[in-house]
Amino acid sequence: MDQTPKEVAIEFPYFRIYKDGTIDRIYGDPTVPPSPDSETGVRSKDIVISPGSEISARIFLPKIPDPTRKLPLLVYYHGGAFCIGSAFSPTYTHYAASLAEEASVLVLSAHYRRAPEYPLPTAYEDAWEAIQWAAAHSGGSGPESWINQYADFERVFVGGDSAGATLAHNVVLRAGVDGLSGPRIVGMALLHPYFGNDKPDKLLEVIFPSYGGPNDPRVNPVYDPNLGRVGCDRVLVFVAEKDFLRDRGWSYCEALKKSGWSGVVEIVETEGEDHVFHLFNPDSEKAKALMKRTASFLNQVQAHI
Repeated sequence: MDQTPKEVAIEFPYFRIYKDGTIDRIYGDPTVPPSPDSETGVRSKDIVISPGSEISARIFLPKIPDPTRKLPLLVYYHGGAFCIGSAFSPTYTHYAASLAEEASVLVLSAHYRRAPEYPLPTAYEDAWEAIQWAAAHSGGSGPESWINQYADFERVFVGGDSAGATLAHNVVLRAGVDGLSGPRIVGMALLHPYFGNDKPDKLLEVIFPSYGGPNDPRVNPVYDPNLGRVGCDRVLVFVAEKDFLRDRGWSYCEALKKSGWSGVVEIVETEGEDHVFHLFNPDSEKAKALMKRTASFLNQVQAHI
């Protein structure tokens, strides 16, 4: 039997692509089942958004004393360079449960199809399909009972970290340009958004065949002529001092202010920290401060309605 090793065409820390077209994932992808969170009392369950594809989600419901009370709905997109990460991972399960408890919001943590098996812009389309699926519950007769019963569609938020923040921005922009029937998106929280930098991005060149370079508006919104049509009232952006993506986060905020958009944008920089530090060290004081600031943003938006 021929044991000749397959020849590698492209390799990144997350995956390798062989010349015969097959793909090996190098980075592990652990998952945990949904269950009540013993620390917070937050319940979770998994749902299918698009049968026949990998578009799915884990939904998180915090403890609520009044069962008739409606909660803000946060549609959240996980990070991972469009290649790794999962709504079902221990990291994102812990984060979403903590955020649901801290902010008292219903969290829909969406899982989209990932590159390189599904090159971009597949994740962009999946992210849009996820929020459309959520929006279809606005009349109270959608397929998911928790959303029907508890979601307040006058208080919808969209968020994400890293590549997930890129998806979140594109979803909210698309809602402003194309319209989104049903919900009112009042706020968007972007944590360490992956808006690139001025250097060539070899990963995007591989996983995004139509990528137009560092100024492609799908990755770098500063160059999007529709930026002023972002479809929400308030935006909160987090950046980290040591993150190589920091400068693009600041540029995004400045461009949004000058775009003609009528909303309010805020930016928070965490000193001495790197990219998505809050996910890797969630019990640190700075991670706890970031969590509280995110929850405060959601509650602040509620108070302005």
